[in-house]
Amino acid sequence: MKLLRVGPAGAERPALLDEEGVLRDLSSVVRDVDGALFGDASVLDRVRAALGARILPRLEPAGLRVGPPVARIGKIVCVGLNYHGHVAEMGVRKPAEPALFLKAPDTVVGPEDTVLIPPGSLRTDWEAELAVVLGRTARRLETDEDALAAVAGYTISNDVSERAYQLERGGQWDKGKNCETFNPLGPWLVTADEIPDPQALAIRTRVNGRLMQDSTTADQIFPVAHLVCYISQFMTLYPGDVINTGTPAGVALGRPEPRPYLRSGDLVELEIEGLGGQRVQFKGG
Repeated sequence: MKLLRVGPAGAERPALLDEEGVLRDLSSVVRDVDGALFGDASVLDRVRAALGARILPRLEPAGLRVGPPVARIGKIVCVGLNYHGHVAEMGVRKPAEPALFLKAPDTVVGPEDTVLIPPGSLRTDWEAELAVVLGRTARRLETDEDALAAVAGYTISNDVSERAYQLERGGQWDKGKNCETFNPLGPWLVTADEIPDPQALAIRTRVNGRLMQDSTTADQIFPVAHLVCYISQFMTLYPGDVINTGTPAGVALGRPEPRPYLRSGDLVELEIEGLGGQRVQFKGG
């Protein structure tokens, strides 16, 4: 299934895309698309039954905002330096273990919402990422099979980063990762049963029409199953939590001077095979 949330910011309603690509209203079946939905198999069964019975009302998509596909996210766990190509472009050593940091849930916006460049920023950067959404509580998992069984589905994330804040202002990376609007998410959550191999997805970024990132999740150093299992050793993951699994080569920071960091008016388009696409305008904050 392709689950999503539509409507004004803060007042989105749950919806889904059926097999014909028709937008359907889910609000008569579930309260929202969130951890409570993912963590209750009986509720997901009701959604599937309603879809199969063709009783869900049709929504007219024209003029309807698409919001983040997951509500009430508990935490966003991010993975740095997780693609061989990205490690090579940065000229750093391949990590022996996943490098983790956290992103605040209040950075999340929809897949076509405006992203605000911080005042005075000259080094705002894009990072297309496969996002994993948890569907079960995951605590000290032992196998890749257990890890993948804990995944509700997948979506697209842009781990927007302000590189000067991240690398030149002391401390850890969080300063450059948590500015307002710095995590466009969506458009859909595609349930895990429709993505049989999360390590075989093409991932691309275009900035003002120019192809910047062109890779595949097969280039990940630590695959999805390993990441879920690994992270669960250090913190408990709950239904609705999100893991941003890292970005491939092609970010502005990895390019020669003058690096093409984002400016007000720039258009960033992301796509991941099977997960749709984002189209985000950047604006001076």
